[in-house]
Amino acid sequence: MSNISNKLLRLDRYLASVTDYSRSDAKKLIKAGEITVDGLVVRDPAQGVAANAELTLNGHSLRAARSRYIMLNKPQGYICAARDRRHQTVLDLMDEDNPERLHVAGRLDIDTTGLVLLTDDGNWSHAVTSPQRKCWKRYYVETAEVINEQAQLHFSRGVFLKDDKARTLPAELEILGERVARLKICEGRYHQVKRMFGAEGNLVTRLHREAIGDIVLDADLAEGEYRYLTAAEVASVQK
Repeated sequence: MSNISNKLLRLDRYLASVTDYSRSDAKKLIKAGEITVDGLVVRDPAQGVAANAELTLNGHSLRAARSRYIMLNKPQGYICAARDRRHQTVLDLMDEDNPERLHVAGRLDIDTTGLVLLTDDGNWSHAVTSPQRKCWKRYYVETAEVINEQAQLHFSRGVFLKDDKARTLPAELEILGERVARLKICEGRYHQVKRMFGAEGNLVTRLHREAIGDIVLDADLAEGEYRYLTAAEVASVQK
């Protein structure tokens, strides 16, 4: 019996989790007889509800919301925040219910383009952003000056950034041309890529994120477009 009860959730708590009602309002709705469970009116807020139960509110079916995992191709000029008084945010590009519940897993600067992941799953987001989880972020970089080959060695050892007390974690730099490179890092310090090249006396003129872990920006997504991640893409990040 205890195994069954562990899978049940109080009706008032369940109702509050799948609607915008507070728990106290949920209790009032239940006591008023406006909630049915598997076709039967239930007036006890403390009644246990199974995950697969059929619930309705005034005849409308209720389901527990599933976590959302989204990739977006971020254009320049948008910031990775829920709201901002001066700039448009990545949420302004999206047509989603309850967008305020989404947050960015690994922000990009306003002038940086490319892959942004958004989710309402905090544990998944932490796995994406925590340096300890070694979820590598891959960037395409263009610079103002010729990239010194010694930068590969310096980045692989970690570099001291101004005002930071510790070296960056080892990073992988692939030089593609005199002023073009790909860089893989597993951290997300403030303006990290720009500051790493700045430590080499170079200026980043273009920065574009191509991948996070095994999740690669979909080539079919135009700037400003987004899509939900596939099950395999979600599972590639181990919570």
